[in-house]
Amino acid sequence: MRGIRAGVYGGSGYAGLDLVELLNRHPNVELAFATSNTYVGDAVPGSDLSFLSPGSVTLDDVDVIFLALPHKASAEVARQGVDAGVKVVDLSADLRLDTAESYEENYGIPHPHPELLPTPYGLPEINRANIIDQDLIATPGCYPTTTLLGLFPLLRCGGIHHDAPIIVDAKSGVTGAGRKPSLSTHFAEVYGNLLPYKTGRSHRHVGEMEQEALKVDREIGPIIFCPHLLPVDRGLMSSIYVTLDDSLSSGQAHDLFCEVYDNEALVDVLPPGEQASLKQAVKTNKCIISITPVLRQYLHVTSVTDNLRKGASSQAVQNMNLMFGIDETLGLI
Repeated sequence: MRGIRAGVYGGSGYAGLDLVELLNRHPNVELAFATSNTYVGDAVPGSDLSFLSPGSVTLDDVDVIFLALPHKASAEVARQGVDAGVKVVDLSADLRLDTAESYEENYGIPHPHPELLPTPYGLPEINRANIIDQDLIATPGCYPTTTLLGLFPLLRCGGIHHDAPIIVDAKSGVTGAGRKPSLSTHFAEVYGNLLPYKTGRSHRHVGEMEQEALKVDREIGPIIFCPHLLPVDRGLMSSIYVTLDDSLSSGQAHDLFCEVYDNEALVDVLPPGEQASLKQAVKTNKCIISITPVLRQYLHVTSVTDNLRKGASSQAVQNMNLMFGIDETLGLI
């Protein structure tokens, strides 16, 4: 079998550059092209290629394309990929929500290609069976990935009290805001500062998180989400506070997490008493989780990823591996 030929749209963004790096060292992949609107003609790092404009590439000789593009623009290229008969791994938000109505509610614009919905949600540890051999996958956002992995064992056993909110206090490195400069990501604004933004239920990822959590447990309370911008380049930490159902005590939670993630190569549950930190996850393809009982009914879960890896590019590669029926950790560990 020949190697998988892959193309990357948006290869010069932060997630795109990490994706190019991972694909270049993947033993079963040959990078065919990478596009950029800004750096056309510049060298693609780690390869003999140069960045091409998106309109100049063809899909005749590729097996899969990755879309590290802004929402709305991504759906258009996904449609082209589907029509060309190549597999598509989307890293944008365009295909993560199940309905056009939910997309418009969360993003404020009509969905550009509602016929592509619903698309399988590419969080393998939760949705693996629906990713294998598929042709189109929506890779989750970094906040939902980190939060959902921190909640999944509790959701699966119905262990969260249905009348209590789930509180998520999350913090991301500046690369989570993308490579395009803005005042809020300027060095002078970020350095020595910690900035909350779009708090409560106003962040667009709340819809994505609740959609997927409700597929596991239909009776959970609302998610209250408070994201912050950290003065670091990369890494994401979700501190999750839950009220447990009477069927589960906080002292039982660690064993539950170990049981659920025991065979997951890209999720590590730390021993009791250890706390997950950014440094444990940054530049890795793993999610690191720590469990802290508070009182019998209250639990604190810390879930940490690299926002550009497990929160984006390496999860996209994990999805590609499953789509082609090969070891999902190939090129990642």
